[in-house]
Amino acid sequence: MDSFTRNYSIVLALIVLVLLAWWASSVWQPRVWELNEMLEADPQLSDYPYQFRVVDVEQGTATLSTPRSFKVPAMRFLEIIEPGVAGKAQDDPAMLAAQQDLIDHQKRAQGLVLAQPDVERVDWELDVKWLAAHGVHAPVGGQPGQ
Repeated sequence: MDSFTRNYSIVLALIVLVLLAWWASSVWQPRVWELNEMLEADPQLSDYPYQFRVVDVEQGTATLSTPRSFKVPAMRFLEIIEPGVAGKAQDDPAMLAAQQDLIDHQKRAQGLVLAQPDVERVDWELDVKWLAAHGVHAPVGGQPGQ
């Protein structure tokens, strides 16, 4: 092997190793895994059709997934998890009960995460993957509801 090919191969291998290390560091988040295990183990949250998940923990702020935002209203989500409310008015008692159930579960997830000593704040991130998997187009950049 000539020196150019050898040097080229070494530089290429270094670039691949750096990219692999960067990728591994972004995926390796044991604290996120611990918090998600805690949420999954909670009996109230585990029975709910949507599983709130911690997406990231950084500098005292935990980011949790949510199925609703200002651009994807709760009614759209609720029609998926509770087909009985599909087509009902926003002030229908069944719709109001489903909305309150969502609020209660979202607050429960938030409260459990905030109870952790290393978490000072919770931010919300729209779960576009879950929505897309259920046939809902979620605009990018939507501000999650709280």
